[in-house]
Amino acid sequence: MRSIVRNVYCVGRNYRLHAEELGNAVPTEPMIFLKPSHAVVPMDGGVVELPGDRGEIHYEAELVLRIARTYVPGISVNELVDVMALGIDFTLRDVQNDLKKKGHPWTAAKGFRNAAPLTPYVAFPGTEEIGLRYFSLQRNGETVQKGNAGDMIFSLQEIVDYIADHYGLDEGDLIYTGTPAGVGPVSDGDKLELSLDQDVLGSCTIRLRG
Repeated sequence: MRSIVRNVYCVGRNYRLHAEELGNAVPTEPMIFLKPSHAVVPMDGGVVELPGDRGEIHYEAELVLRIARTYVPGISVNELVDVMALGIDFTLRDVQNDLKKKGHPWTAAKGFRNAAPLTPYVAFPGTEEIGLRYFSLQRNGETVQKGNAGDMIFSLQEIVDYIADHYGLDEGDLIYTGTPAGVGPVSDGDKLELSLDQDVLGSCTIRLRG
């Protein structure tokens, strides 16, 4: 999976309720940060190891787009994206809070190894249909997050246009498009599953290493 991943763009605070649950202001333009490609790990039923000695790690379930071709102005998301997946933007929350207080970048909180689990890809159905479908995260069998692209503050088209204009966008790039409300900490041994409607696309078991 890593061999075909170029840049990993992430959109922060793209769901109003998620911004509010963390006490953050709702952004007026897309808030973009990056994860290293080494953060991407297959969510294929195996074990995902995460650091267990840096405070709480929060799950953030997201719809993920894979870019299939070079962006050119005016291209639509439906022309640009061939497949999609679901993913988790793991966040070292205590570390992030400390970085925010100091005004430092978020890389230490967002870019650690295995911080971006990704399910197998499925065909992207188009912006209209994906707006009618729900993705969700189950933690030990309980649904803890549920979202829909139609609830995003910035649409998929706005996101790709913004990223391309400011940073560039090309084949192999991934975009984690933001997380809905319901984020929370993981514990050692947790089983996480990501579903699109009723279909489970991927799962993993968490192992916290000291």
